[in-house]
Amino acid sequence: MANARLFIGLISGTSADAIDAALVAVSDDQIETSHTLEVAFPAALKTELDGALNAPDALTAQSLGRLDSALGDAFGAAALALLDASGQPPSAITAIGCHGQTLYHEPVAQHPFTLQVGDGARIATLTGINVVNDFRRADVANGGQGAPLAPLLHDRLFRDPQQARAVLNLGGIANLTRLSSNTPVTGFDTGPANTLMDRWAQWCGVGRYDANGELARRGTPDQALLDALLTDDYFAKPVPKSTGREHFNAAWLANQLGIHATQAPTLSSAEQANIMATLCALTAKTVADAVRAHAPDTGQLIVCGGGAANPVLLGMLGDHLTSIEVTSSNAFGIDSDFIEATLFAWLAAAHIDGVAVATQTITGSRRAAIAGTLHHAPKDTP
Repeated sequence: MANARLFIGLISGTSADAIDAALVAVSDDQIETSHTLEVAFPAALKTELDGALNAPDALTAQSLGRLDSALGDAFGAAALALLDASGQPPSAITAIGCHGQTLYHEPVAQHPFTLQVGDGARIATLTGINVVNDFRRADVANGGQGAPLAPLLHDRLFRDPQQARAVLNLGGIANLTRLSSNTPVTGFDTGPANTLMDRWAQWCGVGRYDANGELARRGTPDQALLDALLTDDYFAKPVPKSTGREHFNAAWLANQLGIHATQAPTLSSAEQANIMATLCALTAKTVADAVRAHAPDTGQLIVCGGGAANPVLLGMLGDHLTSIEVTSSNAFGIDSDFIEATLFAWLAAAHIDGVAVATQTITGSRRAAIAGTLHHAPKDTP
């Protein structure tokens, strides 16, 4: 790529199980991801992070500061591991774009805020590379939801002037992007994707997630339970809207199911499978409803994120959207697991170049704004 600069993108998603790292070449007309890496959190840090996500109201100033610092070190270590794997020296990298880990997201309140942690100054010090982080605050300050930001990159990667497309990111939370001819990009969070299914898999002791949808495949959705889950107020909210684990979390799941985490292993295998199938159906139904309501002209739905590897979920989506081609971003040569890491590398480039990102039609922000805060790498002085 002529005139390309190298950036690193880092993100820990809603599942908070690992750091995704991507090495991205950015030029005026092209974005190319050359190396990717998933780096698991150290066990003790993972335990502390899960505790903070499951009970954010219990965080003290001391525990929040300690977690921010420790995550900064973890993100910095992930960037160095990516450099080692790619053979690139730190001096070759223009900047790191680090989303960090979202602890809480409340864009509609008397004092709206969004909180991502992972100390950017520590990442810059550890790697010797300038770091851009805190990408969502400017959007919230301008009256926007702060999320999702992925539609900005979806627009660059997947828009087709000949065909109306939608892009579905199935992370912990699902977000939908509409790419329709001659109209600005739009997008919003449709609701839970993997976060509830992952939680149920962990409660049942089958692993961190339902690999290949095997547990859901053995079950049958419970229509009465599905109807009850669909009454949550979030699904009826108008767009723009965004959500996260501050809403769709372990407490929400336990309340809806009437089952405490410790009771899940006592259920029969059939009951466990039926609940997983119902949670999978919840994601498929709410996504399909969103496509029909907000992207009715869609001819092709491009799926990315961890949920793209769940054939049961994709099959349910196909059953709902029979007139739409459902395909993975992998079919376009774009790794579905690392689009968001690529996004924050690209947003770091925009920040370095002083380019404001136009999120008005996505988040409801009042104006375009330069996203992120820059942390300079330390320079040795004589």
